[in-house]
Amino acid sequence: MSDSDELRSRVQQMRAKVKDLKAEAERTTDPEERRRLKEKARQIESESEQVSGMASGDIYPME
Repeated sequence: MSDSDELRSRVQQMRAKVKDLKAEAERTTDPEERRRLKEKARQIESESEQVSGMASGDIYPME
């Protein structure tokens, strides 16, 4: 598996995790837990965008 294939796979896994976290946040009744899950999803989503940029050959990671 090439480096770009590994990065694409990682991005897919991260996006799946984001989807799961958002769904879990919607199901929970605890406002603090909902906030925590949404924040974690936001962080992973941001990281996946950076990894996606690297996979596409963008040499300047997003900050």
